[in-house]
Amino acid sequence: MAVSLLPEEIAALAARVVSENAALGRKVVTAESCTGGLVAGAITEIAGSSAVLDRGFVTYSNEAKMEMLGVSRDIIETFGAVSIACAWAMAKGALDRSRADIAVAISGVAGPGGGTAQKPVGTVVFARVVRDMTGEPEGELRFFDGGEGPGGRAEIRRQATLCALELLLP
Repeated sequence: MAVSLLPEEIAALAARVVSENAALGRKVVTAESCTGGLVAGAITEIAGSSAVLDRGFVTYSNEAKMEMLGVSRDIIETFGAVSIACAWAMAKGALDRSRADIAVAISGVAGPGGGTAQKPVGTVVFARVVRDMTGEPEGELRFFDGGEGPGGRAEIRRQATLCALELLLP
C-alpha cells in the first residue's frame, strides 16, 4: 500500500470522489474556510486527481471570501461567515470562477475559541452547487463534537472534510 498523509477513511473517500467523478467526466472545485484546504489536499493525494480537481480556494478570512469568491459583504454582515447563505455564496462563487461542474463549500467554527451561543464550536455549514442546476441550492448546517481542548479542532476539521468529500460524490 502506498504511503498516505491522510487517515485511511479520508483517503478511501477521496479515492471514490476521484474515481466516480472521473467516470462521469466531471470536474470539482472546493471553497474552504475552516478545513483550510484539507478537502482539496485529500483529493490530490489520489493518483489521477488531475482529471477531477479543477482548483481549490482557501478563503479563511472574510476578505478572502469577498475578494476571491465574490461573497457579498451584506451576506457576511447579515448572516455571518458561518451560515448556509455564506456557504452557498462561496460555492456559487467557486463554480463561477472555475471550469468545474460541481462545487462544495465549507465554513465553520473549528475552535477551541471563536464559538458563540448561536454558533458554538463545532458548527460547520456546507453547500453544494452543480453547474446548470435548477431548483433550490443545497446547503446544510452540521454540528461536530470535537470534545474539549485543542484535539477537538482536529476532530471537527476531520469530520468536516469527510462530509465535504461525501457531497462531491455523484
